[in-house]
Amino acid sequence: MKFQKRLLRAEPNFQILTKLWQVNWLYVLLICALAVIGYGALYSAGGGTSRPFAGPQSIRFCFGLVMMLGIALMSPAILVRMAWPLYIFSLILLVAVLRMGHVGKGAERWLMLGGMQVQPSELAKIALVLMLASWFHKISYRSMGNPLMLVPPALMVLLPVALVLKEPNLGTAVIIGTVGASMFFGAGMRLWQIALLVLPMPFLARIAYGHLHDYQKARVTTFLHPESDPLGAGYNIIQSKIALGSGGMWGQGYLRGTQGQLNFLPEKQTDFIFTMIAEEWGYVGGITVIGMLLLLVFGGMLIAMRSRNQFGRLLGLGISMNFFLYCAVNLSMVMGAIPVGGVPLPLISYGGSAMLMVMFGFGLLMSAWVHRNSTFGETTPGEKD
Repeated sequence: MKFQKRLLRAEPNFQILTKLWQVNWLYVLLICALAVIGYGALYSAGGGTSRPFAGPQSIRFCFGLVMMLGIALMSPAILVRMAWPLYIFSLILLVAVLRMGHVGKGAERWLMLGGMQVQPSELAKIALVLMLASWFHKISYRSMGNPLMLVPPALMVLLPVALVLKEPNLGTAVIIGTVGASMFFGAGMRLWQIALLVLPMPFLARIAYGHLHDYQKARVTTFLHPESDPLGAGYNIIQSKIALGSGGMWGQGYLRGTQGQLNFLPEKQTDFIFTMIAEEWGYVGGITVIGMLLLLVFGGMLIAMRSRNQFGRLLGLGISMNFFLYCAVNLSMVMGAIPVGGVPLPLISYGGSAMLMVMFGFGLLMSAWVHRNSTFGETTPGEKD
């Protein structure tokens, strides 16, 4: 009898160990490998020292890793209960940043909390994914054909998009909107509904361009004609292309990149960290990093497909799409394929809010994997209509 009581008391510990064993450790190892590459790049960006970039970033990653594993142990039921409070909290922070935010480069994007700079838009992306996954897992496929059922989640997407645009932060607003749209599609939105949304996009884009700030219009002009102002608006992208090209096949060598080490490359610790990697490690190093990032995206999509419940599928889709857009926008930006938008490269660029929120997202992804065989909240096609 005493042995049975001790076993019952120890049962939660066995459950925790079982869930930890079920974590996709190969995926975690890939995350850690990219963080190590990021540490090396930031060490180089700091001029061969761990200060001011590499050291603080490694501490944030270690904290984020513990947070990720903690979230991975949470059941879907707990995450669903977290969705509304976290979403509302993110909106409150977005409103607060408009009233008392820290101004940087012409935009209010940060709040000072406890001596730390916090970027609420990073939290808003993850909170939106969790909120939409929580909402859609309660709705049957048949109900998705009713346009009125799509109004509440559409408002959930539009609210953070509008607040982020107000900062202004066009790049992040586009990412939030795209992540939201992908989750609508994953939840079963009909093709005719998607067509109704896509058709007016060119006209809306033309109207939106007229409301852009002057510096945002300058980014578009610089993207089309960077050589028109080589020492001003076009300087960043021109230097980025020079650094990418000078890396060649094998690179100039670690800590030997001319554009980066001689400080010609702007924002080398954040927006243009990939350019620094490509300059020092060449085409081979750059393709290796891109390949590792794509493995994380494909791994996240695989987790979404392996999940037996709608909540896990949508969670995996939203987190993977968010990570993919992070990478795609940053890499396209430094290569001159799109206008510069101030989006960091996840796990590699310097930044506290971005690092912690990416790890938070991976924690949600790991929870979807650990609980992939759960039938939590599943509905049949005829239910809840």
